Amino acid sequence: MTVMPSPVTRSWAPILEAFTAALGPDKVVRRKEELLVYECDGLTSYRQRPAVVVLPNSTEEVAAAVKICDQFQVPFVARGAGTGLSGGALPIEDSVLIVMATMRNILEVDLENQRVVVQPGVVNNWVTQAVSGAGFYYAPDPSSQSVCSVGGNVAENSGGVHCLKYGVTTNHVLGLKVVTPKGDIVDLGSPVAETPGYDLTGVFVGSEGTLGIATEITLRILKAPESIQVLLADFTSVEAAGEAVSAITSAGIIPAGMEMMDNFSLNAVEDVVATNCYPRDAAAILLIEIDGLPAEVKATGERIDQLCRQNGARSITIATDPEERLRLWKGRKAAFAAMGKLSPDYYVQDGVIPRTQLPYVLKEIEALGAHHGYRVANVFHAGDGNLHPLILYNNSIPGQLEQVEELGGDILKLCIKVGGSISGEHGIGADKRCYMPDMFSETDLDTMAWVRQAFNPSGLANPTKLLPTPRTCGEAARHQGAAFADVERF
Repeated sequence: MTVMPSPVTRSWAPILEAFTAALGPDKVVRRKEELLVYECDGLTSYRQRPAVVVLPNSTEEVAAAVKICDQFQVPFVARGAGTGLSGGALPIEDSVLIVMATMRNILEVDLENQRVVVQPGVVNNWVTQAVSGAGFYYAPDPSSQSVCSVGGNVAENSGGVHCLKYGVTTNHVLGLKVVTPKGDIVDLGSPVAETPGYDLTGVFVGSEGTLGIATEITLRILKAPESIQVLLADFTSVEAAGEAVSAITSAGIIPAGMEMMDNFSLNAVEDVVATNCYPRDAAAILLIEIDGLPAEVKATGERIDQLCRQNGARSITIATDPEERLRLWKGRKAAFAAMGKLSPDYYVQDGVIPRTQLPYVLKEIEALGAHHGYRVANVFHAGDGNLHPLILYNNSIPGQLEQVEELGGDILKLCIKVGGSISGEHGIGADKRCYMPDMFSETDLDTMAWVRQAFNPSGLANPTKLLPTPRTCGEAARHQGAAFADVERF
């Protein structure tokens, strides 16, 4: 086993001098007030100011920055747009934050071979915008797609509405140019979909910055479907909506996307976004998107309509016009932001369950919320069972964060109990690593640690994330400096 080095009082003068010489003074951020911007990611409950931020804009500059970190044995954390929700880009004490936001170029568009090469700071929906005029699109579409970066999507293996039919980020990454934790530049994968040897691209996607930093990403793009239809079905009970989801998938139908919102969520959305589409008295709604050839979409839509009504749908709205479809989806995309109107803070979890367990698990989450005394809103990818319970609380009240962390942990343990997972797309980060032993055996975790050590032998790349240490989740996130001294599972 390898013991992680403890944070030490170090002289930053030679380190800053090296960064300035390699990158230029305008790409090195050191003033305390400027560093405040980078002290957390989307999981704002946990904060730690980095010692320095660097802003490279090329693969070579990233490599130079990482080599300096290796030379001085300084831990580093890569950050994209900072929209992650698991503390994956949370700095640790005395660390360097390598921010990829200035690497925002689309390097190549190859329509004939259906691929695009981008830098990691490119915003997710810029990829579709770059190719939509030619009839193509990029399938992974997180709710934050208008601001989140492709590099961050790669780190967390993000999903989105269309992951049910088209898969998550890893299914659309063909190759990567990566700077290793020693500062070497390597190429993983290939523009060709099937290549011999180990699938190192698959290993890297979802590794949360612990194996290196992606600086160029080759993405697969898809031909836009000829026809798209969105159905909104409303139900008088959450359980009935869950049964409808099971009925649709059991019938062999794979929609492009299938999302559920409960009454709490849909009313919050209507209060903020005012789509005027969601019936406020519904216990739950399903948003179901189907795509393909016109005849196929028509027949599938009719079958889904029938299955929803058989399982208690009161009414069904159908949208085929692009503007109408966008209006139906607008509320779902804004659901997390809408919670800010209801509560000063919210804590979001990201568990996965078998679809057949939806009615049971949703009822149990309601009971857990009542037991702990907190309101829980449910917005999630119903088709693949990826839950996003939002626990509303007030972080200014002492003890509430710890209580909602406990409630969030109970929800994750419930997901594991029914045969699910503790993350579908948000990652493990600093937030959920203590639950890894609940899901994986000692052998599983040791194997992951050996992979991490092979890429990251000095343990400098995003230490204290993903794999568990003896500390609890809350302690690990709030006391990053202390956690850095813990023994990692190498």
